[in-house]
Amino acid sequence: MSADPRRPPVPFAPDGVTVAFCPAPPLLVPAVEGRPDADTAALRRACADAVSAMLAVAPGVVLVVGVGAPPGVRFGDGDAGDLRGLGIDVELPFAGGVRPGGRRLPLPHLLGAWLLDQAGYAGTRVGVGPDDLPGLVRSLPGAVGVLAMGDGSARRSLKAPGHLDPAAEPFDDAVARALGRGDAAALAALDEEEGQRLLAAGVPVWRAVGSALADRAVVAHLHAASASFGVGYLVADWAAR
Repeated sequence: MSADPRRPPVPFAPDGVTVAFCPAPPLLVPAVEGRPDADTAALRRACADAVSAMLAVAPGVVLVVGVGAPPGVRFGDGDAGDLRGLGIDVELPFAGGVRPGGRRLPLPHLLGAWLLDQAGYAGTRVGVGPDDLPGLVRSLPGAVGVLAMGDGSARRSLKAPGHLDPAAEPFDDAVARALGRGDAAALAALDEEEGQRLLAAGVPVWRAVGSALADRAVVAHLHAASASFGVGYLVADWAAR
């Protein structure tokens, strides 16, 4: 669905920013999923479509942003993570090969790197935390891609990780509207305390993207908004100039 059919398309500028918003459940990796599930397969396709749209303009660098990276830390070549805590003996590099002594990746950055690998992206990628994203986006020359990794509320059902909270669905719906409309200001204004209470891990990431693009015109496409396994999974792509 398009953000607003009445709005003219925003021509992509040489210094524009494209964003893919994807959730970060380990089940995105088929080896973790084990038995195939139709909902997970649909989510994986939506993420692939969003990442493809983000990469379509050939950004000079892709910033993978997620929680777990301390301020000032940059993930890059040689850094890696693994899925051994999920019973899968797999180690995945962020970029290049794994090197001894490399930083260990938080799960959102590990899954973001996996999505870029699945898309065949071989360009420069840098992993950052939400606090560092706005300044970095503004300082980088040329076209920039952002892969924003974060989940909605983990309190969407009785069997959800955080149990059911009636405020969880309206909260995720508001995020979905902002993503679908390209409303950077609404993302930047998300209630961080309410996000924490509702176990919405993506809130710091969404707020950071909103802050980074607050002064830009955005064309948005919402690919998916679901709550499989009691967790809100939102997928979208933006093109901003």
